[in-house]
Amino acid sequence: MLPRPTESSQSGDRSQMSKRVHEVAKELGISSKDLMKLLNRVGVEVKSHSASLDDDVVGRLKEAAKKQSAAKAKAKAPAPTRKQAPPSRPPRGRAPSARRREAPPEAAVATTLPAEPEAPPRPKSKQPLKLTEGATVKEFADAIRKPPTEIIKRLMALGEMVTINQPLSHEAVDVLAEELGYDVEFVVPEEELAEVVVDRPEDLKPKPPVVTVMGHVDHGKTSLLDAIRSSDVISSEAGGITQHIGAYQVTHDRKPITFIDTPGHEAFTAMRARGAKVTDVAVVVVAADDGVMPQTIEAIDHAKAAEVPIIVAVNKIDKSGANPEQTRRGMVEHGVIPEEWGGDTVFVDVSAKQKTGLDNMLDMILLVAEMQELKANPDARARGVAIEAKLDKGRGPVATVLVQRGTLNVGDAIVAGLSHGRVRALRNDKGEALESATPGQPVEVVGLSTVPAAGDEVVAYADERSARGVAEERALKRRLLDQQRPSHVTLDNLFERIKEGEIQELNLVVKADTQGSIEALRDAVAKLDQSEVRINIIHTGVGAISETDVMLGSASNAILVGFNVRPDPKAKVMAEKENVDMRTYRVIYQLVEDINAARVGMLAPEFKEEDIGRLEVRQTFKVPKLGTVAGCHVVDGLITRDSHVRLVREGAIVYEGAVASLRRFKDDVKEVKAGYDCGVGLEGYQDIKEGDVIEVFRVVEVART
Repeated sequence: MLPRPTESSQSGDRSQMSKRVHEVAKELGISSKDLMKLLNRVGVEVKSHSASLDDDVVGRLKEAAKKQSAAKAKAKAPAPTRKQAPPSRPPRGRAPSARRREAPPEAAVATTLPAEPEAPPRPKSKQPLKLTEGATVKEFADAIRKPPTEIIKRLMALGEMVTINQPLSHEAVDVLAEELGYDVEFVVPEEELAEVVVDRPEDLKPKPPVVTVMGHVDHGKTSLLDAIRSSDVISSEAGGITQHIGAYQVTHDRKPITFIDTPGHEAFTAMRARGAKVTDVAVVVVAADDGVMPQTIEAIDHAKAAEVPIIVAVNKIDKSGANPEQTRRGMVEHGVIPEEWGGDTVFVDVSAKQKTGLDNMLDMILLVAEMQELKANPDARARGVAIEAKLDKGRGPVATVLVQRGTLNVGDAIVAGLSHGRVRALRNDKGEALESATPGQPVEVVGLSTVPAAGDEVVAYADERSARGVAEERALKRRLLDQQRPSHVTLDNLFERIKEGEIQELNLVVKADTQGSIEALRDAVAKLDQSEVRINIIHTGVGAISETDVMLGSASNAILVGFNVRPDPKAKVMAEKENVDMRTYRVIYQLVEDINAARVGMLAPEFKEEDIGRLEVRQTFKVPKLGTVAGCHVVDGLITRDSHVRLVREGAIVYEGAVASLRRFKDDVKEVKAGYDCGVGLEGYQDIKEGDVIEVFRVVEVART
């Protein structure tokens, strides 16, 4: 057996080495996996496709490859003959089975049923029974093959009056099951409706790998993706931190690769975990000048839990304090060992700023994906996952869907969680209209009835009626479940639960710009200490804060929380009238800090935004040296030259900053009052559109009481 090269020879004398495994595989025209099998056959042990081979081994490989190809050409296996099952002989003393075939199906059932003895009321061994959450009396009776009247009589004997369509509580089901000798397992609606799909091997075709980019905040994940797909996303993100999941597809070496960009802040753990569920390869980005950080460890844990291979991209190697070797040592402490140190994890040194090492990283992604032999059936009924969803004012509910199986076409009837509809339009990550989407391709889907939850399974059905039926059945089950097991404070039990006792409650009504943000907020709130004050999120929704939300907050004594959204003007007036506390945030940890501070009674002085005016953009102009200027009408209040402003588009904040210029006709002015028109330029922002709303405010300090 040939000696394995040492670590020093791999790092110092790499120029003298002949080639790596994947390079030799390309020359021989075979996959890296097949080449590794061939290496084991000639007596050379290799751990991965990145191992180096010397000239002698390469020569032996080429000889073995020639022999193997010649042997394959000679011994082509004939087509397998279909094995015929031996003819089944009829039982002795009976006529052939033709007479039994003629018997109606009712007779067959009648002959089989008596064979099973009826279960006694209290059997020694309980029979397993799966029952849907929120099942009605009729559904329970059908499951155990008894008339509903018998179940109603038993419940009446226990002192409970029910109707045939009334959902049963867990306690009632447990008592009935104990009496009738059943061991009940409750199934949630999604589990009950889940469908196991098995494709034939000949139907499977290669699909693009889905790559999730994870890592610590500000380690350069989005910059790395920008460098790969040559576009800019960071400029639209608050504080330079990616706030939502985006899916993109790039082509390298004529092979497509799908990237999922997961948020970097620790409050977005839920969205990052969701990204890892749909991925084939995880790229963990670590800054060479910062090393392993808490979110880096979280990313490693998520990738290991999802059982996906990890590629570590050591970023920012161009910076003065960069130390890639120290970064590798830090990753080894968490069980991620580089290949050059005897492990099985690929490490790639890259610089997103200088755009170096990117081709090598993409090569490694394709090689790792090749080892997994990723395949899917493109001719089956479409199935995928909703990565992100939002409510668009012009197009309605819009979902970013990653197709995992089959082909999704325009016009297909689909179900996504509790939502259903017909695909009206498909767009790729570049905004181009598509007619269909194949496995591994992310697309934006328009045509759903409501906004699905991020992570919902998307399934295509034969027709819209079937899709609507499935969605309505799920919605009914969910409503029954919510009625049966309320986990949040409702208008019916709010007073009783507060009156019961010692535990104080803080109710929240949460509105956000996307479903992914709501998930992150839920996750952040769930991590808070709730031993003294219980925090209940009684309602969530996508879109601007409306009058309905204010009414719910007033009735439930709740605080309204808006994340990246603004309240409607009517909702703002109603909130002031009803004295409902309404707060808006752009970064989740500020909400967490406020709740923690209020819980322990150590609130610092509050800087409150006081609205002083509202403008509508009715036209835009291009002005030399100033750029885009908004032609506005002051609806109420006023705007001053030194005002703070925010630009709101379809209920979501797209800009917050200062006024760059304020003019009436051609004259610069200090202020413009309600009822007048003016021209407004925003500092450092040019993407102003007709229909936008400019909110004018000032920040005042208010002492906490």
